[in-house]
Amino acid sequence: MKKLLLNLFLLTSSCGVFAQDAVNYQTPPKAIADLLLAKPTPSVRLDSKAEWMLLSNRNSYPSVEELAMPELRIAGLRINPGNFALSRQTFINGFTLKNIKTGKTLALAGLPAPLFAGYVNWNPAETKISFTNTTATGVDLYVIDIATAKVTKVNKQHLNVILGSGISWLDNNTILYRTIVRPATEAPPKSLMPKGPAVQQNLGKVSPSATIQDLIKTPYDEQLFEFYATSQLVKNSNGQESPIGKPAIYLSVSSSPDKAYLLQRKIRKPFSYLVSANGFPSVVEITDLNGKVVKELAQLPSSEGTPSGYDNLQNKPRGFEWRGDEAATIVWAEPLDSGLIKKQVPFHDAVYALNAPFTAKAKELFKTQTRYRGTTWGEATLALVQEGLRSKQTFRVSRFNSTSGQLETLYEGNQTDAYNDPGDPVLTKNKYGKYVIQTVDNGTKILMNNQTGSSPKGDLPFLAKFDLASKKNEVLWRSTEGTFEYVEDVIDPVKLVLLTRRESQKEVPNYFIKNLVLRVADRQITDFTNPYPELNGVIKEKVAYKRADGIDLTGNLYLPKGYDKAKDGPLPLLIWAYPREFNSAADAAQIRGSKDRFTTISWASPIYWVTQGYAVLDNAEMPIVAAEGKKPNDTFVDQLKMNAEAAINKLADMGVADRNRVAVGGHSYGAFMTANLLAHTNLFKAGIARSGAYNRTLTPFGFQNEDRTYWDAPELYYQMSPFSYANKIKMPLLLIHGDSDDNQGTFPINSERLFNAIKGFGGTTRYVSLPYEAHSYRGKENLLHMLWEMNSWLDKYVKNAK
Repeated sequence: MKKLLLNLFLLTSSCGVFAQDAVNYQTPPKAIADLLLAKPTPSVRLDSKAEWMLLSNRNSYPSVEELAMPELRIAGLRINPGNFALSRQTFINGFTLKNIKTGKTLALAGLPAPLFAGYVNWNPAETKISFTNTTATGVDLYVIDIATAKVTKVNKQHLNVILGSGISWLDNNTILYRTIVRPATEAPPKSLMPKGPAVQQNLGKVSPSATIQDLIKTPYDEQLFEFYATSQLVKNSNGQESPIGKPAIYLSVSSSPDKAYLLQRKIRKPFSYLVSANGFPSVVEITDLNGKVVKELAQLPSSEGTPSGYDNLQNKPRGFEWRGDEAATIVWAEPLDSGLIKKQVPFHDAVYALNAPFTAKAKELFKTQTRYRGTTWGEATLALVQEGLRSKQTFRVSRFNSTSGQLETLYEGNQTDAYNDPGDPVLTKNKYGKYVIQTVDNGTKILMNNQTGSSPKGDLPFLAKFDLASKKNEVLWRSTEGTFEYVEDVIDPVKLVLLTRRESQKEVPNYFIKNLVLRVADRQITDFTNPYPELNGVIKEKVAYKRADGIDLTGNLYLPKGYDKAKDGPLPLLIWAYPREFNSAADAAQIRGSKDRFTTISWASPIYWVTQGYAVLDNAEMPIVAAEGKKPNDTFVDQLKMNAEAAINKLADMGVADRNRVAVGGHSYGAFMTANLLAHTNLFKAGIARSGAYNRTLTPFGFQNEDRTYWDAPELYYQMSPFSYANKIKMPLLLIHGDSDDNQGTFPINSERLFNAIKGFGGTTRYVSLPYEAHSYRGKENLLHMLWEMNSWLDKYVKNAK
């Protein structure tokens, strides 16, 4: 019956209106299809001693029939109504446990079949691994005993993972999780006769709202959300379940470092029709392990009252969490500017702490000059405090000394300045099992890991020591040129034993044990093979060029296997990009990425077309830079033109691209870019725009990194909307959109309306609506058809263009 309904849907949806072609699912050329369907390499997780390695194989793309299974779209969630889990997940379908020291692989006995696993967690001693297995009727919890290689189901009642798994180990034998309260068969039935109309009102409260999809719309939606989101918190010790407190709608639960208390955030009514579940009214409280309330910390209102504009927030406490270096201390932040960042005050946030037994008055720890973003705790008197402003793309990291109560700035700068990023502090487990900052050299330095390592020579990841006194980074190790290698984990911070991931243009990513002190030969612990033999011989290089105003740009150029410029001449060119905003021209000009990375293919990649005789410029830099006191978007279209012209001129001057046969494409904001370029330039033969937003008035309270509202800058919203210039889009534009797009702002109506507008003015366009697809596409048949559509479009309007 499901297959019959699907076939009927596909038949009717392809039956042609408005002179559309009537097509069934198609497949692209074999080289493209093989790349899409290639089996990916497993993901790797090691224990902290580098003794055991868990390899996980992911499911390939599900069929469209699987995507067509029933789902509920409420409260910003997409719920599988049959099993109290989110719909359309990507699962692990295979586990392998390998002993690194012996090299032996263990066969795990008792794995459920078929396996649809997720939420993998090691216990504190790293002797057991928990994971969930999802079936059509429920989610179960399993535990792998590493010593015996046996897998055991430990739950009695199905789990509820609608609002996150909530799964954590309290000790080596006790797991905390949430279970369902009633079976799915008892879900509230929908009456054909509603109790009344769905009504919303606002009585003078300022409530700017983002364009979020799948919100609660009716009283029946409220009933469904309450039914599916309500769960029972339990602890399971050696297979014995004990309930903790009463059923509730748990948004989050975390145990104190000493495992004596629980920090809980529970959703309460009334549910909002304007924001998703994370923004519903809630209560934050501390309970003991039996569920008895010890302290109510806050009653938080719906987030729908949050003022518009980045760095603005509600005048309420936020960010409740346990302090990782103490037994049971809660910390949180409160605004000192009433939540309005433009308010002139010496400090914008204060951070408070409250110790067990939570009966005293909260103590102020410190204040921040900008917006507080969080703290990474260490041992003794060390903690790193992060603050910054999204609106100005700035950040600051300070050292907090709990003895003096002072903040000392260690480093600060622009978030977009990749060259001067010192990295992230390496963490280690403390006596409570919490991850805290790893110090070395008697506590005077911290290890910093930068897994990108952007530099004028391209990305070269590094490991460094940051001196807390001199505030300088000393690089201990850096990836060598010609390869791309980064530190996955620091196994021994004293002997500097590292787990690294290494790759090059020709070498598949694999994992190695590296010893920086003994400097013995690296030990390879995985042996993954190339899943993409079709790309052997493809030429890859990072090209650099300047745009008209002098800003340096780069892109990743791919040329077909065996390409000879003298013999083959200029090729048709596909440019694929995604714009980014910068407040600094110097930051925009920095080189990002590495030519030495192994080429991997996702469903969204443009690299497929290097197998079809195209030159492909992927990740072509499209910076939008603030200048002369203006905001970046004030000259958005002009800067897009300069970026595109510079890329085409560079590749045409190199002799590898035919400037008269160039296509441009992108996904999401890249699709928005594509439509704008076709509306405002004559540089391209065709464009491909996937799942974009084309009318900015449909996102009136801001979009991307633009925080001005439509009413603040109506001309900007008009000028940046390619829909406003649909009459000027004369080059062929292929529009593709998932009919179930779940992304904020990119409702499918964007593509529908732009298609109709272009058609109304006689333009050449095609609109492909992929059934059951969200913002990121997943269905195998849909993906193959999408690639066929793109390939056909490029061949007709670019490669073979007159």
